[in-house]
Amino acid sequence: MTEPAKSAAATLSFGPFTVTPHARLVTRDGLALALGAKSFDTLIALMSRPNEVVSKWDLMGLVWPGMSVEEANLRFHIAALRKALGDGKDGARYITTLSGRGYCFVAPISRAEIPEPPRPAPRAELPPVKLPNRLQRMVGRADAIATVSDKLVTSRFVTIVGPGGVGKTAVAVAIAHDLIETFSDAAHFVDLAALSDPDLVITSLLLMLGLPAQADDPMPALLAHLQDKRMLLILDNCEHVIAAAAPLAAEIFQAAPQVHILATSREALRVEGEQVYRLAPLGVPPENRELTAAVARTYPALELFLERAAAGGARIKLDDSNADIAARICRKLDGMALAIELAAGRVEAYGLEQTATLLDERLNLLWQGQRTAPPRQKTLQATLDWSYELLSELERLVLRRLAVFAGHFTIDAALEVVPDEQVDRSRLFDSIDSLVAKSMVAPRPIGAMMRYRLLDTTRAYLLAIADDGSALAARHAAYCQRWLQQAGATWATLPSADERAIHFSALHNVRAALDWCFGAGGNTAIGIALAAAAAPIFLAMSLLIECRRWSERALLAIDPTARGSTEEMHLQAALGLTLMFTHGGSEAAHSALSRALAIADGLGDAQNQLQLLGRMHIFHERIGQFEAALEHAQRSLGVAEALGDAASLALAQSLLGVSLHLGGQHRDALTMLEAAWRGPGTERISTVYGFDHRNRAGISLAREMWLQGRPAQARQLAQQTVAEAAQMDHPITLCIALIWAVSIDLWSGDLDGAEEHIDRFIAHAESRSMGPYLAVGRGVKGELAIRRGDAKSGVETLRRSLQELHDAGYELLTTTFNIALVEGLLALGEIERSAQLIDDAIRLVARSGDHLYMPELLRMNGKVLLSQPQPNIEQAESCVREALELSRRTGAKAWELRAAIDLATFVAGGGEAKRTLRTALEGFAEGSDTKDIKAAREILNGL
Repeated sequence: MTEPAKSAAATLSFGPFTVTPHARLVTRDGLALALGAKSFDTLIALMSRPNEVVSKWDLMGLVWPGMSVEEANLRFHIAALRKALGDGKDGARYITTLSGRGYCFVAPISRAEIPEPPRPAPRAELPPVKLPNRLQRMVGRADAIATVSDKLVTSRFVTIVGPGGVGKTAVAVAIAHDLIETFSDAAHFVDLAALSDPDLVITSLLLMLGLPAQADDPMPALLAHLQDKRMLLILDNCEHVIAAAAPLAAEIFQAAPQVHILATSREALRVEGEQVYRLAPLGVPPENRELTAAVARTYPALELFLERAAAGGARIKLDDSNADIAARICRKLDGMALAIELAAGRVEAYGLEQTATLLDERLNLLWQGQRTAPPRQKTLQATLDWSYELLSELERLVLRRLAVFAGHFTIDAALEVVPDEQVDRSRLFDSIDSLVAKSMVAPRPIGAMMRYRLLDTTRAYLLAIADDGSALAARHAAYCQRWLQQAGATWATLPSADERAIHFSALHNVRAALDWCFGAGGNTAIGIALAAAAAPIFLAMSLLIECRRWSERALLAIDPTARGSTEEMHLQAALGLTLMFTHGGSEAAHSALSRALAIADGLGDAQNQLQLLGRMHIFHERIGQFEAALEHAQRSLGVAEALGDAASLALAQSLLGVSLHLGGQHRDALTMLEAAWRGPGTERISTVYGFDHRNRAGISLAREMWLQGRPAQARQLAQQTVAEAAQMDHPITLCIALIWAVSIDLWSGDLDGAEEHIDRFIAHAESRSMGPYLAVGRGVKGELAIRRGDAKSGVETLRRSLQELHDAGYELLTTTFNIALVEGLLALGEIERSAQLIDDAIRLVARSGDHLYMPELLRMNGKVLLSQPQPNIEQAESCVREALELSRRTGAKAWELRAAIDLATFVAGGGEAKRTLRTALEGFAEGSDTKDIKAAREILNGL
């Protein structure tokens, strides 16, 4: 079938030559010239702008749309064209070269109308499909391709929007190849990237379609040509010529109902009919030190990184030990496909870890990519240069200033930091809106508020070209300080990590501000106040090393005249707590906490007195001074009662309950701990004190329940407190919950449960460099080995652990480890050493005050006496009876049952043994079932 012939078609003439564009024909005196396709396209491109200089870049963009070619290709076809035309012979001059500028068609051109022969149906009339090759394999874009394809088929006009290097063109080309049969092979790709003149947009399209481009107003002819055509039109890289591309696309969409338009741009075209699809970066693994290789491989950014690194010759064996390093690279590059490919190309030379280090030290924007890449995508620098040059002067200035923000920021933050005499506040909103639209600033809703951020690659680029920003950095640091002071009080009371993430997202800004404040040319006065305000957030996140670093730096910078200030109090308090958790009961930790408490006393600051009494309480517990810890807890109760609010009272009850528990005053401890766990205001006991005191009260209450004969409830509560601590995502709180949960497992005889809890404990302690806790974890491992029959290994491990803990001044678990060590020594037959150790342990408890374990020590002393070469049965029985009596008097039913079991071996007649065992068992809650209960019932059955 053919279409009806048009009445006439345009031809162009110059010298002896006639050019028929729609037939792609050049004749001389009626004879066709043998011109190649690219030579013909070059001629048409030059003739479309007679007597104008066409730059080599514009010319290559018109002749090779969507492709990256060497300049030598253009020179070859110019030479071929001149030879075919006889340019320069017998005085003929058609094309001139202007060195360094481009080429110009200089011959006079005339136009004529000739009858047009019948032409075939639309499919035959259209020139061959011109699509770039699609990627052999696309990573992580299947959903995007499917979604955009559906939109394109149903809505006809879609623009893929995103920052440079995210992969917009690759996705568009893949879609075009997938849909080419839908459009009967009529798909045309127009790469606008090489154009510097917006007027060339329509010319590029005309040339692609094989239409003449010399008319003053070619739009009517273009629309007439397209109005009955069914085709897919891809307009790639519209952003720099958007003023011409947008109305052109809109006109085609309205006039040609069967033409489907797919555009790519760093900002939306914003015309009627357009559907915008914002292409997100590739998914990256979250920050997680426990990331496994299997999980990491499920993220497309890392999958692309590994594939491109392997293609570049690198040999990466991804495993659990290096998965987080690869993930860190992908996060640093924000999941941007181009950036990931460029970094992956460095792995063969530098290795995985060194590549990550180089990126952390400085994003290298000049790493080279593929030779065939378009010039704007050969390096990150070129990509960012391209985007930056498209901005207005005001947008550039605002963007450079926004680079002061590390991580997310809010509009309120920008309004506080960016404006000055050069940037009016009222124009800042418009600038940020425009930068978001142009994909230079990424929006992200967090909670109910929209936040913004620059990609790390964009920020690194801007910081390299920014002017001196001392005033800007000072405004930024001062804003961070004010914001911390206003909002910081609520952070630690938020129960879940997701809720706290809304506030924690600003932490990168705080770090950047602190770096500037204490760096060369910074403002230490702002830095001191900022470090003091930041300490609670660092503690709430268990960022102990970081908190210690900034606290120490700020304290060194404090002027002697400012000593005794609120800032010094907060810094000393933070320093003391971080030293305590990272280095144990050091004198430096005690000195810092004491100084902070003295300042709070001097200022009459009751709220901070309570906080610091809590820290002094746990400090003295950790160094094994339980009586001193009890005194601080008792004092805290008085301060809390004076303050009168429920949260303060719950905190003091938690402190006092723990001290009474460790002091062996079980009935009073139960009352206090239940009040702290369940009473009004307990939900407000916060991690601002370094850990969650309500959670600590809960796990201590679980231990009390176990000791007082409610093992099932105890284990249920222990599981609850561990789960809640994990949900809080607060490692110190979770470590405290886990280590006390381990004690319940061990008391109950659940060795597998104990091992599971202690492994989690060790992992979290390692993640926050909590040295003393690592020694605690190893000590528990030693105790487990003894319980499982490997006494030799267990004793050696326990001894090393105890020595480490003594060196660190950590004595909280000394007694319980001593009891385990005695059991191990007895198993090894080292009776004399066990006898000496049990005597020392009893004296230590009498002196330090952790009377919780005294019944167990007395009972173990009885075992040691029975194990002597000449057993002292009478004295052994006396020790066990004393343990039994002490357990009954203090209400420790679990210890009472153990003493009753041991006493059964001494009593000659079965009557007393039965009565003692039955009395001990009667105190347990119904349904209780522990290793000790089973043993007692077995003995009763035997009697």
